[in-house]
Amino acid sequence: MEHKRLTLFAGHYGSGKTNIAVNLAIDLKKSFDKVAVADLDIVNPYFRTKDSMSDFKENEIRLISSEYAGSNVDIPALPQEMYLITDDKSYNVVVDVGGDDRGALALGRLAPEILKENDYDMYLVVNKFRPLTKDAPSTIQVKEEIELACKMPFTGIVNNSNLGELTTAKDVISSIEYAKEISKLTGLPIVFTSATEDLVEE
Repeated sequence: MEHKRLTLFAGHYGSGKTNIAVNLAIDLKKSFDKVAVADLDIVNPYFRTKDSMSDFKENEIRLISSEYAGSNVDIPALPQEMYLITDDKSYNVVVDVGGDDRGALALGRLAPEILKENDYDMYLVVNKFRPLTKDAPSTIQVKEEIELACKMPFTGIVNNSNLGELTTAKDVISSIEYAKEISKLTGLPIVFTSATEDLVEE
């Protein structure tokens, strides 16, 4: 997969965007000197990046997070640091857009510059085991709501269907047809299907 300077992950609550974003940032640090993770989720404070702070420090990854996280601000105002995403092109940035349209609205503030640079991918992270995205039509509705809010189109699908620690290899394999149906209906390619390391071989 061709790497773009900006990689954005968006999807419904519980799709697993955060884990994907954190793992990609750590992987990118192997190839790039300056890597940042940006959290646009103003509803769930600092998502779970605080759980990953030791990993960020160890790998010298910069964390960009809104000072309005958890403040119930209806129309997000971006602190100046957020503009590093578009203004400092020396950084490779991984963006967790957030779990609802408020995170997508925050992204909308940056969308004109992101589209102008045209060096991004925005992936729809899907999880068939979440109640509001259990089938292709409901998942596509979430996709369309996010695109409308952020004024940017998705470029691919990440199938992150899981049941947390209860996930089995069978669960992962059973989700592939779900992802394929979303791909067929939207025209978006499936970029990858994820699984924990202990399930990959099985």
